[in-house]
Amino acid sequence: MPQYNFFPKRDILFAPAGYKNLWGPQHQSVSQDQSLLTIWLDKSSGSGFKSNRPFRSGYFGVSLKLQKGYTAGVNTAFYLSNAEAHPGNHDEVDMEFLGTTPGKPYTLQTNVYVLGSGDGRIIGRELKFHLWFDPTDDFHHYAIFWSPNELIFFVDDVPIRRYPRKSPTTFPLRPMWVYGSIWDASPWATENGKYKADYRYQPFVARYTKFIIGGCSAYSPANCRPVPMSPSGSGGLSPQQMAAMQWAQRNYKVYDYCGDPTRDLSLTPECRL
Repeated sequence: MPQYNFFPKRDILFAPAGYKNLWGPQHQSVSQDQSLLTIWLDKSSGSGFKSNRPFRSGYFGVSLKLQKGYTAGVNTAFYLSNAEAHPGNHDEVDMEFLGTTPGKPYTLQTNVYVLGSGDGRIIGRELKFHLWFDPTDDFHHYAIFWSPNELIFFVDDVPIRRYPRKSPTTFPLRPMWVYGSIWDASPWATENGKYKADYRYQPFVARYTKFIIGGCSAYSPANCRPVPMSPSGSGGLSPQQMAAMQWAQRNYKVYDYCGDPTRDLSLTPECRL
């Protein structure tokens, strides 16, 4: 792939100490130097973690290494959410790594839920990708940029998706926390549920490191501004970044909800705006 060395430096680097266990404490460990968080799924439980603070904008990143072999049904995630603050009416921004069977690639699912569209009757806004590398061979960096005007998803500093704010009802505007988790999503994760989690291959392990947060917490002053996304410091993506995103989507995007003929696009009006 082309090399893009355009990314600005971030403001704050958090080790796992910036987070707390959310569930499955017996399925989570932190390295002695506090630089590596390992979580795993077996037949008894998965695990999850959550940032100590909520945020209203920012850049949220982590380096992640996934498990090789049979991982069908397993969902390894890094995401933003306010589900605990707004149960039944929450916002969420996802990067989910959907497990697979040997010989087939992982699927990275990006998704956006707004004002309860992830509660009850699910209305997702999924774009799915196969990556240009094997995410089980080494750590790679994944990130979400969130400003009042747009969401941008990054893989190794390459933007793969931009989701602009087109209306207040289709864009998350309330503070969210940063989460990570590993759990059994067998009913839908791998080829629409064709292949399930097989616990003969347990434990399913995910390793997270290089936690990065730069931006405005919910408690920051009103004049706090999101970090810039381009080297010039201006808002939005640079022309080089836009070209990188077009390259990623042209070569590695495998699903776009706006182009799915089975979807009722009246439920996702941003597809027509």
